[in-house]
Amino acid sequence: MCKVVHLTSAHPRNDIRIFIKECRTLAAQGYDVTLVVADGKGNAHTDGVAIVDAGHLPGRLNRIFKTTRRVFAQAVALDAAIYQFHDPELIPVGLKLKRLGKTVIFDAHEDTARQLVGKPYFDPLSRRVLPALFSAYERFACARFDGIIAATPSIRDLYLGINPVTVAINNFPILGEFDASVPWSMKRPQVCYVGAISGIRGIRHIVQAATLLKSGARLQLAGQFFDPAAEAHVRAHPGWQRVADLGVLDRAGVRGLLAHSVAGLVTLLPLPNHVDSLPTKMFEYMSAGIPVIASNFPLWREIIEGNGCGICVDPHDAGAIAAAIDYLVAHPDVAQTMGERGRHAVRARYNWAAEARRLTEFYGARSHAKQAIATV
Repeated sequence: MCKVVHLTSAHPRNDIRIFIKECRTLAAQGYDVTLVVADGKGNAHTDGVAIVDAGHLPGRLNRIFKTTRRVFAQAVALDAAIYQFHDPELIPVGLKLKRLGKTVIFDAHEDTARQLVGKPYFDPLSRRVLPALFSAYERFACARFDGIIAATPSIRDLYLGINPVTVAINNFPILGEFDASVPWSMKRPQVCYVGAISGIRGIRHIVQAATLLKSGARLQLAGQFFDPAAEAHVRAHPGWQRVADLGVLDRAGVRGLLAHSVAGLVTLLPLPNHVDSLPTKMFEYMSAGIPVIASNFPLWREIIEGNGCGICVDPHDAGAIAAAIDYLVAHPDVAQTMGERGRHAVRARYNWAAEARRLTEFYGARSHAKQAIATV
């Protein structure tokens, strides 16, 4: 049995992509899978996956400089054949594992260099210099890894020029997880947003839109704030009175929230790292059979308007966001039809089953290569 270790210094142990999709898929295919995390919640064994906790240290600098060393120590102790890491700060760990003769895969969730441009805690000079420095280092390192798994086709295309062993494994939903269980007539006059909450993800404009609603709809907000300035702004805004702050929900909670909502919001602002992304929440809304109100990026319009499953708006325009919400609340027949089209699109194309096959094929090729080298 091939031993595989996934490494993360930043993500939770129940991360949708890492644990729920990738680790569980590999375990179901017969791999001996361990996930190393750094959350301070202790070791565990869930759904065929062993979870090893490297311990939690508070603060971004601790995570980058100390937690990564702890994760590396756990990785070495586990002595696996294949390692897959999920955070850019673990690139040095990946290089060390390569020097130990291990097969190493980098799972690129985002275009990190472009993401740095939008970090609110960097000054303008850092936003210009750091992406260039990181890109140079990333090119050096990723050329030496045994493969790159990218979360979107656009990220795949970026890495193909660095490492030809690159494949896109999209964050599409698991079929059946969000199947609608509430008749449309029982829907509540509410829309939802699920995921990380910050200014660059449009929270200011969403809360502003709440003050413009004529339908009486409420916003159900499920997630964690990652932007203190944006959080302070929206909590003091009059529109916050029409917001239900639900915090972070488990998967059952998310399913129930989507089942009772009229639409789901994904109005991220047009930063370089957003316009070509494929947000998990977009496809989960579709899978749940509710319309999507999305930013009018060309790629997103192709998916949403191409499948007739929602409305695309200017994410800076609170009035347009409010109008889209009011329209769907006032026209339940249209909203239901859009939701059914989205669910059909997920069943036909945007689902995890095809991605799982691609993942296991990618791992099969790496495992066979490892075995061939071992027999030489």
